[in-house]
Amino acid sequence: MKKKVLATLLTAAMLATTLVGCGGGDAGSAPAADDGAAEAPAADAGSDDGAADDGASEEAPADDAAAAEEEIPTATFGDPNGTHMEMWTFVEIHGQHYGNMVEKWNEQNPDRTIEITCTTYPYADMHTKLLTSLNAGTGAPDICDVEIGQFPNVVAGLDTWLVPQNDTAAPYLDTMIQARMDVYSGSDGNYYGIPYHVGATVMYYNVAAMAEAMGISNDDVIAKIDAVTTWDDYAALGNEYLTALGNPEDKHWTSVDTAGCDWQWIAMAEYGEDWTGGMGGTANVQLESVKKMCTMEQEWVNSGLAMVSPDGHVDLEAGFQNILDHNIVSFPKAMWYMSRFTNYMPEESGNWYIAKCPVFEAGQKCSVGIGGTGTVVTQQAGDKELASEFLCWAKMSEEGEQLIWDNLGFDVCNTVLWNDDAFAHDDNNQYNQFFRNYPYDVLYSIKDDIGTVYTTAISPTINEQMCNVTLNDILENGMDVDEALQAAQDVVDLEQ
Repeated sequence: MKKKVLATLLTAAMLATTLVGCGGGDAGSAPAADDGAAEAPAADAGSDDGAADDGASEEAPADDAAAAEEEIPTATFGDPNGTHMEMWTFVEIHGQHYGNMVEKWNEQNPDRTIEITCTTYPYADMHTKLLTSLNAGTGAPDICDVEIGQFPNVVAGLDTWLVPQNDTAAPYLDTMIQARMDVYSGSDGNYYGIPYHVGATVMYYNVAAMAEAMGISNDDVIAKIDAVTTWDDYAALGNEYLTALGNPEDKHWTSVDTAGCDWQWIAMAEYGEDWTGGMGGTANVQLESVKKMCTMEQEWVNSGLAMVSPDGHVDLEAGFQNILDHNIVSFPKAMWYMSRFTNYMPEESGNWYIAKCPVFEAGQKCSVGIGGTGTVVTQQAGDKELASEFLCWAKMSEEGEQLIWDNLGFDVCNTVLWNDDAFAHDDNNQYNQFFRNYPYDVLYSIKDDIGTVYTTAISPTINEQMCNVTLNDILENGMDVDEALQAAQDVVDLEQ
């Protein structure tokens, strides 16, 4: 076991900086603290939510070497006379969330007060330090954030390393998005991580640009968007827009990614497939869903309906500029991308509309959760029961979810709030103000149609191959889709 874990540690450290961004990959991205929106754009080195985006990760990679030279941010909250807990994270604002929640907890539980010290380490340092301490059986914190791309390494120890959250999560499970609980479970079926957000994938449409080009009202454009069900419908609307625009060579309906796998994740969720094989399964990138999506993307690029995303995906500075220049007017991305608009494209306020993703066949699931961070309680916690109860309450209760939405800007996992008018339709909320419709109205409409693609030990291999080689071969070089996926499968097979 120890030799295997040592290998895992080395792999985790290397992948922390190289696998930042494979679309549905967010599996390996290296997030960093943001200025308030917890998900920050991935760095130019590759992108996220996997080496190329968990589906771009929610937070962006930082320069760990430089960060390590700086003072490690540490903050203590709560009652100095209460039970003391250590909490590690790699995003400082996450620690602030626990600080806010511990104050509320202490007010409501005066006989079980808590003091919590939150330490923010650089991404790679924190995950390596956590794995080392779990393997050694000493030195781990009570509570720790684990980015989804690193979760397979941490959950490998199951209940030897981590405390199952089944019992403490039970009061909230009926209204939680099951798919997001599943991705933080272990091979034994226990829940070990508690999510911050759904990361539900939706379509973003620039209604204002479409209305101007097509010579119709914003409401008429929205009606056309709402009528889209299938990818064929989506392409038809795109061609209508480009025809109205005069089919200029530098304008496109959408962009497809070579450094992110979001489009592939959407397709897999629609067909109920998973190229990792799930827990204990055999990886297969030659799935029918993946072939369909890659073929469709290639056809779009060839026809001019789509362009290849600058620098590989939309979650980089070049991607933001491409959107600002209206070179594209629609694209799929997780709900946490809303913060990219408010932080990096504020001038687009009022122009954009959020809708569900199209499907290949009517009746399929139309979304997938991308990106994320699960929070765990370690078996080294001083009071495992109290730590677990506090964690689940802080992240799953209505009170906790309210603060996650207000302060972190995440699409929360507790669906009981999704159609709560005071929560979902608060016109003081920055995201409700920015977009033409209420984001939670869209979420509520798809709450039963959010699929799951797992992040497992083979995910970094898949993401690296797809984002560094395969998608470039298909979308940039015009390689036959079947040949490209066969070559990718050959690489994956060497690792399983």
